[in-house]
Amino acid sequence: MSRRNRFLIFDFDGTLADTFDLFLKIFDEAAILYGFRPFDRKKMEYLRTIDARSILRHHRVPLWKVPAITHTTRKLMERYIHGVHLFPEIDLAISQLHDSGAKLALLTSNSRSNVLHVFGRELAARFDYLECGSSIFGKPSRLKRLLARSGFSADDVVFIGDEIRDAHAARRAGISFGAVSWGYGAVSSLVRAGASESFAEPGELMAKLMP
Repeated sequence: MSRRNRFLIFDFDGTLADTFDLFLKIFDEAAILYGFRPFDRKKMEYLRTIDARSILRHHRVPLWKVPAITHTTRKLMERYIHGVHLFPEIDLAISQLHDSGAKLALLTSNSRSNVLHVFGRELAARFDYLECGSSIFGKPSRLKRLLARSGFSADDVVFIGDEIRDAHAARRAGISFGAVSWGYGAVSSLVRAGASESFAEPGELMAKLMP
């Protein structure tokens, strides 16, 4: 029996690429530039259980400044991108999914140049779509656009990410959400937010997404 064809959409930061330490560094640099609180490391475990808007409120980030802050953080990411790497075994998992017939897409607020730098040409070629530069709260519309372009039924689409906003975006787009345990968000919170599947390590991606 042949495997069921699926359209798998991946987040980048915290899901495929290990960017958390860099995120903290850039957050603090942006805090100095835009006058909000540095990342509250003393409440790290709590912050891993709440959504992006709550995180912004906790650090007193004015929402009207978010577009400018996002632009700045992308530029800072480009400055430090040489230190960013994929999580161990992610390249193997992506290659296995591709070779098993899954159609793959990436959806990220990061820039295309940063993604290509981390992926390299060979891994990037395994993705049918690289949807980069999404606004912090713009993923639902991007997911809907990817779904329409793919030609797949929503029942055969999964968005895999590491944040509560990823789970909310998937729900608004009418597709399933899969939560990774090695990223930013606490996996228990991601399950409460609506994840239909969770992955303890990259090797489970193939086993659970393409059974």
